[in-house]
Amino acid sequence: MDGAGMRERMLAGETVFGLGVRLSRTGEIALVAKAAGFDWLFVDMEHNALSIDTAAQICLAAQAAGLPALVRIPGDDPLTAARLLDGGAAGIVVPHVDRPEQIAPLIERCRFPPKGRRSIGGPLPQLHYASLPAAEHMAKADAKSLIVAMIESPEAVAAAADIAALPGVDALLFGSNDLALEMGIPGRLDDPRLEMAYREVIAAARAQEKPVGLGGIYTAELLARYLPLGFRFALLGSDLALVLGGGRERVATARRIVEG
Repeated sequence: MDGAGMRERMLAGETVFGLGVRLSRTGEIALVAKAAGFDWLFVDMEHNALSIDTAAQICLAAQAAGLPALVRIPGDDPLTAARLLDGGAAGIVVPHVDRPEQIAPLIERCRFPPKGRRSIGGPLPQLHYASLPAAEHMAKADAKSLIVAMIESPEAVAAAADIAALPGVDALLFGSNDLALEMGIPGRLDDPRLEMAYREVIAAARAQEKPVGLGGIYTAELLARYLPLGFRFALLGSDLALVLGGGRERVATARRIVEG
């Protein structure tokens, strides 16, 4: 599956599940994610020191494993986004999109003409390095590349319809923890106001036939509450969180055995 395949599955009503990459620094994480049953990778450059080169290498490994890798960039810099797409990313996740005008310049530089002003840098890994006529090259590359706007503030919730309506935006993704923080309910991920925000954005995006993703919700209880609202993709945690959780559980088990 590539970015186009992920889009098709979501628009067909399927929910696809992703693993956040924060700890890993090699492409092996893509094979591990595939073996564990994940559908896509969320390579996070916002909250760690991942370089563009390392992120691109993980994206290439993910492509070989059949998993689309979306990269969350540390801001809304079009140059960083375009370089990652050239390097093999299946899509770009833009954090903290409060208004459509914030993401419009990035879309312009990440879509080829006539949709935007992205430049051609040669054969692309997403196209298996095929040498294609320019028009075919641009159309196929655009079809395989996803641009995802993160909804992380009340302002973004209010502007969701306009953000979703932008040509070039393929999906919206909730950053639930930052949204709760900006709503004045930090950590209260079971608050009814958060669910109201989810419902509002899902309805606005559905009108534009754009899927909405769920991030920051990881307990079974809350996943059971929120996933049925209409989310079409969801993060189920990061490599760091899974290592911490598994490690703590293993240590606790060993201590119980030793201490009788």
